[in-house]
Amino acid sequence: MVISSFADGVARGIERVSDSVSERLFEPTIRLGVTGLARSGKTVFITALVANLLNRGRMTQLSAVRDGRINVAFLQPQPDDTVPRFDYETHLAKLIGPDPQWPESTRAISELRLSLKVAPAGLLAGLQGPRTVHIDIVDYPGEWLLDLALLDKSYDSWSAEVLQRIRPRRSARDFLAQAQAVDAGADHDETVAQTLAKAFSSYLAAARQDGFYDCTPGRFLLPGDLAGSPVLTFAPIPFQGKSQRGSIHREMQRRFEAYKRKVVQPFFRDHFSRIDRQVVLVDALSAIHSGPRALEDLRHAMADILGAFRPGRNALLSRILRGKRVEKILFAATKADHLHHTQHPQMTAIIEALTRDAQDRARFAGAQTSALALASLRATTEELRNHDGADLGCVRGTLLDSGKQAAFYPGALPDDPGQLLGPARTGADKWLNGDYQAMAFAPAKLSLKPGDGPPHIRLDRAAEFLIGDLL
Repeated sequence: MVISSFADGVARGIERVSDSVSERLFEPTIRLGVTGLARSGKTVFITALVANLLNRGRMTQLSAVRDGRINVAFLQPQPDDTVPRFDYETHLAKLIGPDPQWPESTRAISELRLSLKVAPAGLLAGLQGPRTVHIDIVDYPGEWLLDLALLDKSYDSWSAEVLQRIRPRRSARDFLAQAQAVDAGADHDETVAQTLAKAFSSYLAAARQDGFYDCTPGRFLLPGDLAGSPVLTFAPIPFQGKSQRGSIHREMQRRFEAYKRKVVQPFFRDHFSRIDRQVVLVDALSAIHSGPRALEDLRHAMADILGAFRPGRNALLSRILRGKRVEKILFAATKADHLHHTQHPQMTAIIEALTRDAQDRARFAGAQTSALALASLRATTEELRNHDGADLGCVRGTLLDSGKQAAFYPGALPDDPGQLLGPARTGADKWLNGDYQAMAFAPAKLSLKPGDGPPHIRLDRAAEFLIGDLL
């Protein structure tokens, strides 16, 4: 009986591997992760990418489109039944409707499967018919990736680091005052714990609004169905001495460990570890507008985010039998439509420099990386304005707060990224050689021709890097 059961188990295992090999060879599936920190444009990126792969008139830089090898694209039910579906239809309706609006931000993980019927290229073109390629797009908040660093820290080391880092920040004053007033050795009081957790969450929300990116634990900002649970009811507090059983400190310590064990680890195990290709969206313009310290904070966050990946080349059998590695990582500076096209090379150079450390580590591990400036959905048009005898490259669009049309010049980005990263690394309070502005534009009203997806900037080049080789 035992031998028979064992044999059956081996047979089933071989069948599963055989099915996986067959799928990889004849109907390959790629899991494309899309992440980025708050307001980086993840929802718009996915919606625009899918819309432009379903209607490919604007995707000329995707080689399979340019060569006419994509016969059809269609949405299918996703393979993960327990993951919410990315609400593509609702998001698209908001973007291209008669009163266009930006969709709501990513607040939890979601997934969408897009399948393409692709004709082979080269020598295989006359030997076999079209094959199906499945693209499973996984959308998740970048703040969750930053939680990976918590796994290697104790509650006390994390508390000390957080309290030291946020001490100079004005937005942290209220929370710091409450944390300093707590007697960590006193008996645990749930009311005190809840008050501290709420104050810490309020600080994190304010810090994110101020342009800081080290806003962990990530679920404090995006709690979902964990809101109000003990696993999110802790905060960093100053402590010295020996922890006593039943004390506030000991309970905070226990909940911190529970957060790592029950929230962080399952996400990385069940979702993140299965990703093949990854795009990291970066709102660098807003960071530059917020000042040198925000830009340096973003640079550190990008390095921490890449620390979550296992980059490297992924041989076919290695992927099937021993798990996956992230083969390609794209760092994309969003909102390129907020700049005149003459400044796009500077924006690309800045995102290259901003993510240099992260890219170097990925390349060392064997992964391919790239960086570019893009706009998933173009919301502006360009024009030249004469100012003091010089032509300024401006963008024109509908202001999000007032609904009025306006032409906007954000300031000239430097040709040398070091002029921004240098002051950022040294902790300067403000830029000395420039005044950089950021403006919020509403999506433009669109009239799309049959076969055309929404207008974009370099979305097709991003797709070519991420999935072009598979098509």
